[in-house]
Amino acid sequence: MAGILIAYVNVTDPEKYKNYTALTPGAIAHHGGEFVVRGGDVYTAEGAEETRRIVVVRFESVEKAKEFWNSPEYGHAKAQRVGAAEFDAVIVEGA
Repeated sequence: MAGILIAYVNVTDPEKYKNYTALTPGAIAHHGGEFVVRGGDVYTAEGAEETRRIVVVRFESVEKAKEFWNSPEYGHAKAQRVGAAEFDAVIVEGA
């Protein structure tokens, strides 16, 4: 089963956040992941209005997604995100 990383992001410092977004694609690609959703307009179909940036990344498996999340490459990117965004993320099994 695929591993799907879903992140909900509230960018608090857009200039600093650019450092994070510059590093993340390479780390994702290094671990075989691909962006499915990378921001974009959000339509709230039901429930509380969603105003955060939504990112969805697909990996070969949940294990590969976890390897990415805990990797040194992504660790460097995460360090650049500190003070630039509030970030919630989950990894789930997908089709």
